[in-house]
Amino acid sequence: AKRDLEDVNAVCEILDIPYRTVNFSTEYWDRVFEYFLQEYKNGRTPNPDVVCNREIKFRAFLDWALAEGADAIATGHYARLKTNDDGSCTLLKGQDADKDQSYFLYQLNQHQLQHTVFPVGTLTKKEVRRRAGKLKLPNFAKKDSTGICFIGERPFKEFLKTYLPAKPGAIVTPEGQEIGRHEGLMYYTLGQRQGIGIGGHKGHRNEPWYVVDKDLPQNRLVVVQGAEHPLLYKSFLVARELYWVAGSAPEFPLRCMAKTRYRQEDQACLVITADTDQLRVEFSKPQRAVTPGQSVVFYSGEQCLGGGVIQS
Repeated sequence: AKRDLEDVNAVCEILDIPYRTVNFSTEYWDRVFEYFLQEYKNGRTPNPDVVCNREIKFRAFLDWALAEGADAIATGHYARLKTNDDGSCTLLKGQDADKDQSYFLYQLNQHQLQHTVFPVGTLTKKEVRRRAGKLKLPNFAKKDSTGICFIGERPFKEFLKTYLPAKPGAIVTPEGQEIGRHEGLMYYTLGQRQGIGIGGHKGHRNEPWYVVDKDLPQNRLVVVQGAEHPLLYKSFLVARELYWVAGSAPEFPLRCMAKTRYRQEDQACLVITADTDQLRVEFSKPQRAVTPGQSVVFYSGEQCLGGGVIQS
């Protein structure tokens, strides 16, 4: 944060514009971090970047900016907005397919989008860097930020240990054979290969092991061998906590495209709903490592329709 503030100061001096700072750490703790911890306690893998956008950047910060007399906020998200004849906004993918961030913005509502601009949404990252370099901005070649928004580059396992007590347990095959011990279910995610800590086992092939399930009641981590094991793939999912960019749900059943993780290629699906609180997504092709706690986001061409949090 200190280095980021130094960059802001340097850039603002060059552009001859003022800057101010405002602190939303309390809101972050209450609205994002506690949700993040609760999801891990429940054995799910949350996406705090999605919640941070909804609650901090486009709520706490936007509300503050509007109260200060601003017309809108501008962010560096790679996404685009189209203003319709009735004044409503359509959320579109960013022009740079490799950097498109509409996946993280699907929970935003019309009020938030109508007071937002995405200046780099029509540019590639390469072009943004080129323009910043031409302006002699000192951060034009700054390394891309990675990792979870509030953790950064720190080791994730060590960070989580600070807040949640680990509960070690058995690592088992789908048949129930114990083949190792895990450090705590919260440290693992579906589809994970690295860091499971299982070596060769008598009676098993010499292939990598992958996480396919978390058995919370018995505190067991279920693993299989082989990157293409059938249990790694799911043909459908159930999602709740639904958000629709237009402000209301589309008509169901809905044939569209979907992503179950960032940077995944769009996948053809059929969306079916039984009530207003949840929906079922059936995929044309089985999807690998569909993870409860992550988001499924729906698209019609370039348009981001909305999405929900994967339950099962």
